[in-house]
Amino acid sequence: MGLFKSVGLGVVAGVAGTGVMTAYQLGVAKLRGQPLGTEVPHKWADAPAPAQVAKKAAGAVGQGDRFTREDVPLLTNVMHWLYGVGWGTFYGVAAGGRGADPVGGGIAFGAGVWGASYAELVPLGIYEPPWKYPAKELALDLSYHLVYGLAVAGAYAALDR
Repeated sequence: MGLFKSVGLGVVAGVAGTGVMTAYQLGVAKLRGQPLGTEVPHKWADAPAPAQVAKKAAGAVGQGDRFTREDVPLLTNVMHWLYGVGWGTFYGVAAGGRGADPVGGGIAFGAGVWGASYAELVPLGIYEPPWKYPAKELALDLSYHLVYGLAVAGAYAALDR
């Protein structure tokens, strides 16, 4: 398969995977009685990780004061989708029509994305190292990413027929 098609299928699979992951996260949040990500935090440190990444990225190019806490819900949503579509695109290029097993490949991919999030967010000061979190919270976070990985791989396999 050509690179252009792999990228295109990866983008679409990334959208599908991000949608499934988001629905799962919202469902879990509702069951746990947690906020749904539409709230304005009292301080930036309480903002979801995607919004904090956006603020740090803006700061790296001299635009750190551009966003306020009121922008957190929008920043969270935009960064969450960009990240999910970006990883889906990566999956598309890596899978590249090789006929990868969507279950095994999806689990490995989701676990890899989860691990990469800690590799990225800990040095940025957004996450603590994984050993500082309760196992139950790590397992829940991993489950979000496994659902994402399975959805991306499944969507990619369905599109690549």
